[in-house]
Amino acid sequence: MSVISESSQAESRGKLLKTPAAPVTVRGGWSSLKKYGLAATAIILLVIGGMLLGLWGFGSHGSVQYVTVPVARGPITRTVTATGTVNPELTIIVGTYVSGVIQSLSCDYNTAVKAGQVCAKIDPRPYQATLDQYSGQLLRDQALLEKDRTDLARYQRLAEQDSIARQQAEDQVQIVHQDEGTVKIDQGLVDGAKLNLMYTDIISPVDGTVVSRNVAQGQTVAASFQTPTLFLIATNLKRMQVDTNTSESDIGELKQGETASFTVDAFPKRTFEGTVSQVRQSPQTVQNVVTYDAVVSVDNSDLALMPGMTASTQIVVDRRSDVLRVPDQALRYVPGSLSGGAAPPPNEQPRVWVLRDGTPVAVPITTGLDDGSFIEVAQGDLHPGDRVITAEGNPQGGIQSSAPAPRF
Repeated sequence: MSVISESSQAESRGKLLKTPAAPVTVRGGWSSLKKYGLAATAIILLVIGGMLLGLWGFGSHGSVQYVTVPVARGPITRTVTATGTVNPELTIIVGTYVSGVIQSLSCDYNTAVKAGQVCAKIDPRPYQATLDQYSGQLLRDQALLEKDRTDLARYQRLAEQDSIARQQAEDQVQIVHQDEGTVKIDQGLVDGAKLNLMYTDIISPVDGTVVSRNVAQGQTVAASFQTPTLFLIATNLKRMQVDTNTSESDIGELKQGETASFTVDAFPKRTFEGTVSQVRQSPQTVQNVVTYDAVVSVDNSDLALMPGMTASTQIVVDRRSDVLRVPDQALRYVPGSLSGGAAPPPNEQPRVWVLRDGTPVAVPITTGLDDGSFIEVAQGDLHPGDRVITAEGNPQGGIQSSAPAPRF
């Protein structure tokens, strides 16, 4: 074992203290994080700058995207839309000619009635008393007439025998004539009283169904100024009609016999078919708005339709089958590079833009029937399969809707 002296140890420690320390690399230190952070920031800025430059270049020089629809053949139907009310074809108003208290009721809502059936009865006692009074006067005056006639026959015999003055026989003739007039007046009063007594029975004039009852038992009805309505009777609920409120701007297109369809809120998924049976010339003015009644007749064999329902009606005024057609949007489209996308003047011939070999080409056309969604192409260099442009866009701005244009 070697022994190191104390002085040697002291000398060694001095050398260690004088020797400079070697550099030490610390992984993950602050200087390293700072260096990586600057590099990452530089990369992100470069990426963002490249994207902006790319988008600017693409937006400035990129191709325009077009929305197209193929030209095809199909039907075009022009309709007039109107709202209306479902009503029976014939509704009878049953009233009363005489006044009084309703003594009994034998008809109610939905009651099926026959012609001549009693639906209500007014208290007949006052009218029976009047009839008895006039009948008594008639009997009295008839007896007086019979007596005066007997006296006339006797006076005439006596006058022929010169037993009495002829003037007395002539006066008796006048008395008989007056009696005959009084009897006729009494007979008229009796007939009127019988008629009023008969009117106390409220009867149905037709076969049908009671759709409304406006009176109750014990109620007093007065027929002094106007006939009160007691019942409404529909003659046939299996045949109904829709009274439509058609605008004056559309009434000129409607003709009798045109087909129609309508829906009601009670059956939103069902479409009822009918026919225009009448176009009435009587105007209806509400708040300075003029409408006309176009009557649509409809079969109601299943009794699904009820009086008073609101109907949304579409009446077919013109129809084309298997015609060349394009969407209405195609006539409103104008390329954005032309006049800033403005619509053509109203007097200019209508045209559509067709995409051919990737380039929009204007094609003048002559239009026909328009149903609001499609328009008929009567003439023009269009063929089924051609793709007409309805809108345009680009990757930045999205779709550019077509400019509005007048209807042709």
